[in-house]
Amino acid sequence: MSRALNINAAEGDIVVTCEKFGIQISMIERLHSGGTRIVLNNATDTASIAKAYGPKLLTGPVTRMQTRLNRGYRGASG
Repeated sequence: MSRALNINAAEGDIVVTCEKFGIQISMIERLHSGGTRIVLNNATDTASIAKAYGPKLLTGPVTRMQTRLNRGYRGASG
C-alpha cells in the first residue's frame, strides 16, 4: 500500500484528524484539482486515515501543484 493519500478535505481538517490519532504527517500539500495530498510514515497510519476518511478519498486522477519545496509537517509530537 502506498503511504500517500488524496483526500477531499481541507488541509487543516486533515492535520487535526492526524493529531487526534497520534499520526505524524511526512508531507502535506493542497491539490490544484481540489482536496489535499498527504504522505504518512507507514502503511498502518495510512490505513487508519484512509478508514477515517472513507468516502472522501480521491481515487481518480488529481492535479498536483508545482512546488520547489517539500512542506513537511510533524505536528505537536514531532
